[in-house]
Amino acid sequence: MEILLLAFALAMDSVALSIASGARCRTLRFKDAVRVAFIFGFFQALMPLLGFVLGLSFAKFIEAVDHFIAFGILAVLGVKMILEARENKEQACLTRLGVRFLISGAAATSIDALAVGITFSFGGTEIWSACAIIGGVCFALCVIACYAGRFLGEWLESKALVLGGVILILIGTKILAQHLGYLG
Repeated sequence: MEILLLAFALAMDSVALSIASGARCRTLRFKDAVRVAFIFGFFQALMPLLGFVLGLSFAKFIEAVDHFIAFGILAVLGVKMILEARENKEQACLTRLGVRFLISGAAATSIDALAVGITFSFGGTEIWSACAIIGGVCFALCVIACYAGRFLGEWLESKALVLGGVILILIGTKILAQHLGYLG
């Protein structure tokens, strides 16, 4: 269940971009929404794997404080998402942009997934299933978000970022509380 919540939270940057794109693309076609969602989902799945590999290389050196690091990363990412929700950014319709631009956007919105992948290496997370769930959830939510954006527009965009940020902070707090012995 925790991995699903994490996947949901990590997808919120991509979902917010998809909502914004849907709001700006009045002629949105299903194949365009799937293309955008696939690229975002692929990067959301790839980045935790890269972070996991990076984390494994130094996990044994920081084992005593890994829970503080995990909490710090998740809390900072959560606060960053909440603050981004307050910014009013003008964005173009993603479906009209080239693949290189979409890949750049997907990489930028999945940096937080890279950081979370590092925390996965501390806790012995089953990385392959975690990456599949994260990528699949992002894909599904982005397809839905493209269409939701057509109807609900920018009002929904900021709410998605705030919700994702709160979830990341709560998961980080849970990890810290468990490792400090406050939760079973």
